[in-house]
Amino acid sequence: MAEAVQYPGGVRADGLPAVLSDPARLAALAGSGQFGSVPEQVFDDLTRLAVSVTRCDISAITFVGETRTFWKSVPHLPYGGVENWQNAVGDSFCYFAVGMNAPFIVEDAEKDPRTAGHPAIGPWGVAAWAGFPIVTTDGQPIGTMCVIDGKPRAWQPSELETLAILARAVSSEVNLRVALSQARDALAAAGGLARSLQDSLLPPVLRPVPGLDAAARYLPASGGETVVGDFYDLFQARGPWWTAVMGDVCGKGTEAAKVTALARYTLRADAGEHLSPAAVLDRLNTAMLAQQAPGFVTVAQATFRATWTGQSGTGQSATGQSATGLTGRLCTAGHPPALIRRADGRIQQVGVPGTLLGFADQVHLTDVRFRLGPGDLILLYTDGACEARPDPRGPHPGKPVFGEADLIATLAATRNLDAASTTEHIAATLAAHHGGWASDDTALLALRVPEQAS
Repeated sequence: MAEAVQYPGGVRADGLPAVLSDPARLAALAGSGQFGSVPEQVFDDLTRLAVSVTRCDISAITFVGETRTFWKSVPHLPYGGVENWQNAVGDSFCYFAVGMNAPFIVEDAEKDPRTAGHPAIGPWGVAAWAGFPIVTTDGQPIGTMCVIDGKPRAWQPSELETLAILARAVSSEVNLRVALSQARDALAAAGGLARSLQDSLLPPVLRPVPGLDAAARYLPASGGETVVGDFYDLFQARGPWWTAVMGDVCGKGTEAAKVTALARYTLRADAGEHLSPAAVLDRLNTAMLAQQAPGFVTVAQATFRATWTGQSGTGQSATGQSATGLTGRLCTAGHPPALIRRADGRIQQVGVPGTLLGFADQVHLTDVRFRLGPGDLILLYTDGACEARPDPRGPHPGKPVFGEADLIATLAATRNLDAASTTEHIAATLAAHHGGWASDDTALLALRVPEQAS
């Protein structure tokens, strides 16, 4: 008899994971639109890639319900209709990964005490199995990405890492479809579909960073109905480490929104695992290529932590306490460098030019360390802030473009201003230059170490 697997949520009376019947998980599964859906090339491409990388006999993407498992992609089998592309939930290994919300790896199914005698071994020819959960943005496991080998095998770490990336790619594809569907529904009711879709891909408010001063501002282009790809994010990666992201998708419209959603979900998923921004952006490049993302993206990512008096940068803030500094690493992938405004008004550029993402298998990305002291501020921005053009219909159509040197001078003039006032001043300066007619969207994100009280 198979040895019991320990599931975080316990088991049902039939011995299967209790989470299979969880109403929140089932609602997330229904909301995905994938339960019982037909095969699609974007998913078949990922399972074929899994077979190629692992040299397994079978790869599959499934979505797991309360009593039935529906197959989304099983490329070695001809599609036989939804009635035939399903089985009882207990008749495959997929519920293991869903129940654990974690990878489930088997090297010899007949000898592994967790799977010995399992009803899936014969019909599916399972000797070795490796599966990773497909997870919604709120952490609900709704399916699996798996490979099956007809012979026992020891899985190589590189194979499992590739499968993990492919599972995240499937999750991102499902989640961005849900996000876009929700955005379209909300926008259709409110009107202004394109602009509201843009707004839905930005955090409505920044999450406060303990001990630091942060502010962001999004300045839409004039004409206002085309969705473009400027985005930013600020979130806790893990422990004392935080991540700030600024990105710009090449392109406009719904395709740009898809890339934006994919980038944000992937960066949030991977930033907690890798404190190197270069490693995280490399994984985003892999995900974009695996999903054949309909566009490219430039990104600047900073991963940082605050430092506190007497704690060597490893402590946490007491309520209301200001940090004494900030240390971090920054990587730019085809994106403008960050600007640091020192407390005395000096401006420094930070970042080594790197490859834009979603274009080539090999990218060149470099982490650069930086430090901020009391009164220092770092600014991330998109190219709308350094390529602002005057209104061609205005009184000064031949006025020069507001360039990088102008942005640096504008930031220098904000000495002693907090993060919100700094972004407000830059926005006002841009508006004065282009006369209220913005040729491109602009995003600004500022982080500042407050000055210490005397």
